[in-house]
Amino acid sequence: MVDEESYRAEVEAWRAAQEAALRAPEGWLSLAGLHWLNEGANRVGGGDRNEVALPADAAPAFVGELCLHEGVVTVGAARASLLLNNAPPEDRPLRDDADPAPDRLSVGRLSMQVIRRGARVGVRVRDPERPARGTFPGRRWFPVQPAYRLRARLEPYDPPRPIAITNVLGDTADELSPGAVVFSLDGRELRLDARSAPDGGLIILFRDRTSGDTTYGAGRTLRTPPPVAGVVDLDFNRAANPWCAFTPFATCPLPPPQNRLPLAIPAGELAPPEHT
Repeated sequence: MVDEESYRAEVEAWRAAQEAALRAPEGWLSLAGLHWLNEGANRVGGGDRNEVALPADAAPAFVGELCLHEGVVTVGAARASLLLNNAPPEDRPLRDDADPAPDRLSVGRLSMQVIRRGARVGVRVRDPERPARGTFPGRRWFPVQPAYRLRARLEPYDPPRPIAITNVLGDTADELSPGAVVFSLDGRELRLDARSAPDGGLIILFRDRTSGDTTYGAGRTLRTPPPVAGVVDLDFNRAANPWCAFTPFATCPLPPPQNRLPLAIPAGELAPPEHT
């Protein structure tokens, strides 16, 4: 365990990196739209007759069509201003955000990506010149409190157990949980079902008695390093808001009912000012 001063500095550096990622040109504050596609041809452009409406100051009135057929998206009619991965569009299905290498459509400074949420197929638009990148007042946090860095026990599920995860759109899908983290706080034993992270760590969605008061109402997300010999470093000072706290164009998963803690966790990220 690092000393308290070094630990505080480490957490503050992590928080600064989270702030920078949010404000980055490709960060969540650059989102400028989310448009769900209709079956058939969907017009794309800066004009008001388009299903995928782009910022009018950044795109021609019409740049092309995106065609949805039985869940597959292709580029239809396209003007020279519409690029696919910085080249003229190809006649093939577009890779969505579930693919390790999703396709990137671009028009000038704008970029677009196909996403899938439940039965919906949509297009997310990014604009690196979106004013929110500069006007956002900054993320807010509780002071770093070493008492909220806990050692938890991973109680594995063998085999992994499906848990129902609902997103802000109301879509529910089962995700496999590798286990629950079990820990003690304020003299109580508590448990939270975890999801697996690509790096071998855990992702924990939770709500507590601060949710909707001093912290974001939909809950917060806590990522942990990979467990070591069944022990999990559970640091609530790194509990962060989901992206939907910062943009209406995110589709965040919500904590499952069993991850609603019966006490307050006054540590980690506070709600953005507009949500308090």
